[in-house]
Amino acid sequence: MSFIRIDPRSSSGKDQPSAVCDQPAASQSRRLPPWFKVKLQTGPDYQDIRKTMDRLNLHTICEEARCPNMWECWNARTATFLILGDICTRRCHYCSVATGRPHEVDREEPLRVAEAVQALNLRHAVITSVNRDELDDGGALVFAETIGHIRRLIPSCTIEVLIPDFEGNEAALAVVAAAKPNILNHNIETVRRLFPSIRPQGKYQRSIELLGRAKQMGMTTKSGLIVGMGETTDEAREVMRDLRSVDCDIMTIGQYLQPTKEHLPVARFYHPDEFAVLKEEGLALGFRHVESGPLVRSSYHAEQQVSGR
Repeated sequence: MSFIRIDPRSSSGKDQPSAVCDQPAASQSRRLPPWFKVKLQTGPDYQDIRKTMDRLNLHTICEEARCPNMWECWNARTATFLILGDICTRRCHYCSVATGRPHEVDREEPLRVAEAVQALNLRHAVITSVNRDELDDGGALVFAETIGHIRRLIPSCTIEVLIPDFEGNEAALAVVAAAKPNILNHNIETVRRLFPSIRPQGKYQRSIELLGRAKQMGMTTKSGLIVGMGETTDEAREVMRDLRSVDCDIMTIGQYLQPTKEHLPVARFYHPDEFAVLKEEGLALGFRHVESGPLVRSSYHAEQQVSGR
């Protein structure tokens, strides 16, 4: 089995893994810690997902966000669908998804996502999107239609949606909730102090309140935090307490890696032991599941979180 070190600067193309690199873009004098290794394996399941996405003209956040777990997840027949195109109306300083003026909404995309889920025989589907702030509902109806098509074609498949904040539009949130996904995820991403500089078009409290409203609508809720962007550990703990204050059920915590030299530099790398401590503290606060580790991303081991394993 071969391994690669994660190269957050790489843009080697959708079909090719990053080259070996010991240095992040943040600092040429700082080497990536030794625990940043992933298995390089493009087996039949990986190829099946690649071909299905190409055939149905679909996007994945795995590719657009350069997720370090793509090889592991795709070889386990797990992928996170990216709907509403691949161009985001927001520019968050940690994210590699393209920013600009999006194309028109593809009304056939929800059905194609369901057809991909069916073709891949998925037991759990994760659906996310770019921000579409130019739309009145932020794309909520497309989320709901996607859920509906999956339910119709593959009734046994569980569904997680990772939604934007819809600019606080409660009616848009209600449209998604009415489609009854098994898990409703909205990532907080960073701490309160850093939110204005890292997510300038978002609002920390608005995200917390969205999760609270989703819980009141009967949703199992989930959120994710990225560490290493300049926060203190106490600030990370404050995020966990804020999420629990609105009864958030599931939390993910992962290490920030700088996608390109134009993005926010890495402030520090957390040791795996620190992630383990954060997990223990999160569980003690009452989260039913905490996924915490250097390579953890929002959808990592998502299927296990449906049943609380």
